[in-house]
Amino acid sequence: MTAWDIKPQGVQGQLKVVGTHAGDLEKALGAWLTDVAEAAQAAGTAIPGGTEAGQPVGPVAPGRQPGPVAGSIVAPSATGPVAAALGEYVTARKPKLKSMAERIQAAVLGAATATNEYVEGDLDTAKQAQDAAKSVRLDLLKELGGRK
Repeated sequence: MTAWDIKPQGVQGQLKVVGTHAGDLEKALGAWLTDVAEAAQAAGTAIPGGTEAGQPVGPVAPGRQPGPVAGSIVAPSATGPVAAALGEYVTARKPKLKSMAERIQAAVLGAATATNEYVEGDLDTAKQAQDAAKSVRLDLLKELGGRK
């Protein structure tokens, strides 16, 4: 990479914008999880009177546990089929949500680290930070950012 032309103030401005949007996204995801938990709680169970805590009443499939939503995202009493389905939905989305958060973090850290190294004249480390951001290597980005 022989020709870099970075305007640090422009990068800083864009990182602030991204940070604002990332904060908005975090709030939206928190509200979504709260809404899912409330929906699971409100759905009740398939058994009349089955919303009380305690042992399940009626037939239960062998080896079945309350859905993954119960106990971690929603109150333990939300054990009906809708709560279980919502739990599976959230569990299935968890890796994508985690990946999204890591990509945002890598982009921000990579841009900040690469720009700082560019300003200091260390184009090799700037390139390493840029490559680490592309491959979502948060461990390497954190290490590069902590060298000073």
